[in-house]
Amino acid sequence: MFALQHFMVIHVLTFLGQNDGKIAPDNEMLYMASVQDQEGDHVCGGFLVSEDFVMTAAHCDLDLKRVVLGNHNLKKSEKKMKIAKKCKHPDYKNVGHGYDIMLLKLSTPVQPSKRIQFIQLPFHEMTLKENEKCQVAGWGKINTYGSVVDDLRVVDVSVISPQVCRKEWDHLPPNIICAGGYNTTKGFCQGDSGGPLVWKGMAVGIVSFNKSIPRTELGNCNYPDVPNVYTDISKHHYWIRKILKEKKYKKLCVSTL
Repeated sequence: MFALQHFMVIHVLTFLGQNDGKIAPDNEMLYMASVQDQEGDHVCGGFLVSEDFVMTAAHCDLDLKRVVLGNHNLKKSEKKMKIAKKCKHPDYKNVGHGYDIMLLKLSTPVQPSKRIQFIQLPFHEMTLKENEKCQVAGWGKINTYGSVVDDLRVVDVSVISPQVCRKEWDHLPPNIICAGGYNTTKGFCQGDSGGPLVWKGMAVGIVSFNKSIPRTELGNCNYPDVPNVYTDISKHHYWIRKILKEKKYKKLCVSTL
């Protein structure tokens, strides 16, 4: 899985597919969401964090119209929810600047069920240790020249230390987590943007970007020489709380209806 947009030699495409992954079991990762456009095409991944909100990446803010929940196969999805408001982090400018996080308010609240569940977010700022085992999931490409897939796929990735990550990248924004990629066959690709990095059942990161193939618009799924980069959710705890807990989304969000 990989996600990429123009940023130096980086492209943050709104797709994510993973190498060396597997199809996710139907009874796991029930918080996963497909964020789609007017035509019902998959644009980005996302994840349900409350009855009203799905979290995704800010760079996914294209022609988003609906969120699909409740089925890992996009051709069989039944729960299609309209997006009522988009709540993009106010400091987001581009992927290279950071703050690549967005909340989507659903037009109708979603109740947990056998097919749909929320995922927990960090309660406070935290830092993952090097080599901590995580998972990343999405409907993105499984190879550079392929297409997004119908079945949700998941892959295990390990956290890479900030020191190593900043050594391998010429420039990195603040408040990120590096995991996967970097001389492994495990990570994300185009179509996976906005999906969660999951650690011990908690969403700790959001798929943000990786390196593209030089002189092309393609993200390199085959496989990069640098770590995959995620937005660190815990570093945006207070902004998230304003919207989810304090119900200030009327002032901080833009209507899409």
